[in-house]
Amino acid sequence: MHHTGRNGASVLALSVALLGGCAGNGEGLDQNGRPLAPGGGSNGPLTADFASIQFHILTPICTACHAGGAAPQGLRLDSTNSYSLLVGIPSTEVSSTLRVKPGDPNNSYIIQKLEGHAAVGAQMPFGGPYLEQATIDIVRQWIADGALPAASAAGVGFGVTSISPAMHVIVTDARVPLVVGFSEDLDQTRIDGGSVRLEEIDRATGTTIREMPVRLSVPAGNPKALMVVPVAPFSDGLYRLTALTPPATGLSGISGSRLGGSSAVSGPVLLTEFEFETPP
Repeated sequence: MHHTGRNGASVLALSVALLGGCAGNGEGLDQNGRPLAPGGGSNGPLTADFASIQFHILTPICTACHAGGAAPQGLRLDSTNSYSLLVGIPSTEVSSTLRVKPGDPNNSYIIQKLEGHAAVGAQMPFGGPYLEQATIDIVRQWIADGALPAASAAGVGFGVTSISPAMHVIVTDARVPLVVGFSEDLDQTRIDGGSVRLEEIDRATGTTIREMPVRLSVPAGNPKALMVVPVAPFSDGLYRLTALTPPATGLSGISGSRLGGSSAVSGPVLLTEFEFETPP
């Protein structure tokens, strides 16, 4: 659940479970927990590939809650954001468990939540009806096969496709991960301490109060994503995440394409700004 905070931004509520947080109403499922999305046609029946899982499960069922800037735990499961925020990303409820661990469905938090045996919280979809086991087994198979992404469109270039937290939201849970998704696999040899900058910003002047040290990593099985983990805790305030693109380093795709365009371009590229507020 969420409420409207300062400047109309939405709060990412602390108490909402990873894959739910809204009362389940069965939308997108029949009485047996099977997706209502149509079989046949160009999308076909549910199969163990991410495009099919997105079409039949994530979009019609999960995005009832997990969409937009107020998505619980920052987990947006629309087709633009879902893969980057699932595969190789630690659960906020149990940080030692990945939301999706490629090759290991038993230790993937999404499976534990769908089957109802996660260490924290209720079975998902919250309140039911729940997915039947045959449907969950197809998600299991996709994970066992390596949790591969949907096929990408050729020639889209290198750029940001998703970001969590979203722009201008208010975050109340410090566990919400900072994840940037890209349109191309990252060139991991170019990722270093100068690749991104996380700063606390003065609201009145827009100037930097402090730069926060971060750890950067590319999640296992998700080479199009970059995780940004602050080393120091957040205090209440406004934060800005930028990518740096100086000539000798900076973020780029494996094709050599650089964030921000031409290799002659330098300077920061704004990724997101969000506020952190300690919950009451």
